[in-house]
Amino acid sequence: MVAWVLRILVIAGLLGSAWVHYDLWANQGFSDIPTVGPLFLVNAIAGVVIAAGVLAWHHWLPAFLAVGFGVATLAAFVLSLRSGGFFGVHEDFNPGAGNWLPELWGVITEAVCVVAGGALLLAQSRSKQVAQV
Repeated sequence: MVAWVLRILVIAGLLGSAWVHYDLWANQGFSDIPTVGPLFLVNAIAGVVIAAGVLAWHHWLPAFLAVGFGVATLAAFVLSLRSGGFFGVHEDFNPGAGNWLPELWGVITEAVCVVAGGALLLAQSRSKQVAQV
């Protein structure tokens, strides 16, 4: 039961992040940004593909990929906040200035991928250890 709840949380995190990246790519002009534009589209597609894997294949690999997806996406966002930016894109995560909700939703969903994905990996490894006893 716990594994299913974690699986649903991981899928929700992956699909939420995928939606944010697709929306920014399709509706917010990110498709016109060299390097980052294609990466946003890849991120959206990868989120959906990994979510399908988490749902259909109860193996450690999709959960591991979900954690990696969350870590990589959060790392790219943090790099975009730095002075050097991420491939020339500089984000300003300032709730007082403009539309910051997509960034907040992205951070939340990606954190869910990392935390719930890690918990799912742990739950799966524990259930295998119990089954072997």
